[in-house]
Amino acid sequence: MVLTLRQIEVIRAIMMAGTVKGAADLLGVSAPGVSRAMKHTEAQLGIRLFSRRHGRFTPTSEARGIFGQVNEVFAKVENLQYSIEALKRGQSSVFSFASVPSIAQHIMPRAVARLRRRFPELRMNINILKIEETVDYLLLKKGEVVAMSYKIDHPGLISHPLGSGRLMAVLPEDHELARQHVVSLAQLVEQPLIGIDPSDPYGHILSSAFTDNGLPYELPIQARFSHTVVALVAARLGVALVDEFSVATPHLPGVAVRPISEETALTAYCVVNAETPRSIFADELIAALRSEMRSATQARRQAGVREASVE
Repeated sequence: MVLTLRQIEVIRAIMMAGTVKGAADLLGVSAPGVSRAMKHTEAQLGIRLFSRRHGRFTPTSEARGIFGQVNEVFAKVENLQYSIEALKRGQSSVFSFASVPSIAQHIMPRAVARLRRRFPELRMNINILKIEETVDYLLLKKGEVVAMSYKIDHPGLISHPLGSGRLMAVLPEDHELARQHVVSLAQLVEQPLIGIDPSDPYGHILSSAFTDNGLPYELPIQARFSHTVVALVAARLGVALVDEFSVATPHLPGVAVRPISEETALTAYCVVNAETPRSIFADELIAALRSEMRSATQARRQAGVREASVE
């Protein structure tokens, strides 16, 4: 006969309290329930565990040897429970993940804040990667998740959609086009363009918006990251096209962000190792990223509606 955890708990409580009532108080149950459980356990085992005298329970000589093991089992259960609770808090864990720069600038910090609230003791190692660095990062298990602005087709990786956003015009705040509610791609190509090399996967998404509409795409100034592009626009060196998540904040000093009149879209992804089960931290981060991307697109659209109504 195998003792259940509940039976072990009852035996230990009686050992500690010495009375049924005391054991019941320790367990937070009724005394008759403890008494019935004890009688049932002794009947199943075929031995008496306690002798009863004047309402006190003392271990019988034949059962005395098992009580040390009962304490050991209970201690291991308590240690297991402590470990589970520590895992829930993120204690003694290091969660490594990464993001491309466009998502890392505004969306990722807000998602990490959500993760911190959920797991206040979780240690995190956050990397910023270019798209071409992602494959090695995940296959070598340097981290669990990479937030991407581009879907990676690789047999060892899985790309899950996070959210979709538009491409946005970024203009110096005093630029003549900043007075418009919406800007066309044709208007942008008439200005000095700042962007990312079209041979870069992210840069290709941006350049395709122009070429797919039959517009020329020349870049007098190229930069490696979207936040550098935005900084160059703020310095009045030109105008740019970036994805909505790169500018997902109401505070961008020196620049104005306007939607594009043409139909544009960019889908962000979380990429994971196909062979590695996701941790609860990875699941929570992915959920937080999706939520923040939804909030960012909704806020941008609401801001556009307010601006249009003012005009």
